[in-house]
Amino acid sequence: MQKHDFYQSLVKQTQSLIAGESNVIANLANISALLFTSLEDVNWAGFYFMDSPTELVLGPFQGNPACIRIPVGKGVCGTAAATAETQLIEDVHVFDGHIACDAASNSEVVVPIMKHGKVFAVLDIDSPSIGRFDADDKVGLEALVKCLEASL
Repeated sequence: MQKHDFYQSLVKQTQSLIAGESNVIANLANISALLFTSLEDVNWAGFYFMDSPTELVLGPFQGNPACIRIPVGKGVCGTAAATAETQLIEDVHVFDGHIACDAASNSEVVVPIMKHGKVFAVLDIDSPSIGRFDADDKVGLEALVKCLEASL
């Protein structure tokens, strides 16, 4: 299956999972499980919520225990929150200020989730492989986040 078709399928599955459910925690828990079990070569998939204007806090996820709090502007997640832009990092070890929550992670993609024009949370996915994520993953995950944003 081509990545475009794969991500279209994930968006449809996401829509089905969140249809009729207003609880954000429940929805993000299911989405993190869907992503973790559907994506190949990932070791962490989950969410961080904006807890204050200066800090993200851990939300639902699948994978090893993670950093609980991340300052906005620090690491890949904090950079995505600060810039409101997707971060596609081929090699986290060359990313200035990378926060190593899991030493096994080598590449990362983080997509900001917007609500009322502000960053509400970020979707964070890690892989043990350098260069795991590409532009097709970015586009596909951004489409999935748009679906999620519509339910907020």
